[in-house]
Amino acid sequence: MKKTNLRLIGAIVIGAIGFFLLMRYIAIPTGVHNTQINFAEGWLSLVTAIFGPIVGLIVALVGHTLNDFSRYDSAWWSWVIADGLFGLLLGLATQRLHLANGTLTVKKIIAFNIWQLIANVIAWLIIAPLGDILIYGEPAKKVFIQGATATGVNFATVAVFGTLLLVGYNKIFKLKN
Repeated sequence: MKKTNLRLIGAIVIGAIGFFLLMRYIAIPTGVHNTQINFAEGWLSLVTAIFGPIVGLIVALVGHTLNDFSRYDSAWWSWVIADGLFGLLLGLATQRLHLANGTLTVKKIIAFNIWQLIANVIAWLIIAPLGDILIYGEPAKKVFIQGATATGVNFATVAVFGTLLLVGYNKIFKLKN
């Protein structure tokens, strides 16, 4: 029990640091205000595949919060919450599909990308914009454009970078067994 707890704490710490560094330092502007192409979401797919939805939730919450405080001196809570929810949903999908067990098939990759698209729509096209409107009184048109942009770029990033990380991990996992 103690070994498992230490493993999960280590996963959260390493996962959140990786998430923060990717989000903070490897972000490509999209041209839409405060919306970037962000490789942290791809990293999150590997973290959730190995450690599950609760770790994904915490990693995204902590990593996004650290990014916001380091960049803006405060957190934009509607997007932090959306990212946490995305980590949770992504974790439910990766765990259900058993994406970190060394048997990654094309069918599993397609199913994963369908599920991550659904998670992106829920987090970035629904939760984040509605949170912006309800919490911060932001204009609907602005936040739904940001949400649609985030949905598209996060989907693409997870589809490419996240899938590559999962394929690489599974190749290594197969070699060890």
